[in-house]
Amino acid sequence: MASPKPRPAEPLPLPSRNPLPLSASQEGQVRELYYKRVRGKCADEIRDFASCALNRTISATWACRPERLAMNSCMVAHATQQEQDAAREEWFSTRDVRARQREEKEKKRKEQEKFHREWWGLPAPPEERNGVGEEKKER
Repeated sequence: MASPKPRPAEPLPLPSRNPLPLSASQEGQVRELYYKRVRGKCADEIRDFASCALNRTISATWACRPERLAMNSCMVAHATQQEQDAAREEWFSTRDVRARQREEKEKKRKEQEKFHREWWGLPAPPEERNGVGEEKKER
């Protein structure tokens, strides 16, 4: 009797659909998106707890216990790995938008710096002076 052929081992599933390593600041941005998504799903419970705790100090601990428990259970229910993956995917999908915003911000900063230098009669930075200084000497 022939033994059955051993099947090749299937690779283990990755813990996340986006396993690319990110820098600490990028991970912080993903985490902020994640928290924002979870808070958005639990907005009613958070609002109920906040309205209960308004104008209370230490008494909010026992006076608002049902609201706090409802808020916490909602947050725990929605704080899942799938939600983290969705936040990471959203972060990756908006990379080009953020890059465009950075470019526009840098362009605006350079325009403002140029205006400032012209307004106050300051010399141009060295990278802009390369051709300017030679023109003045020729005149």
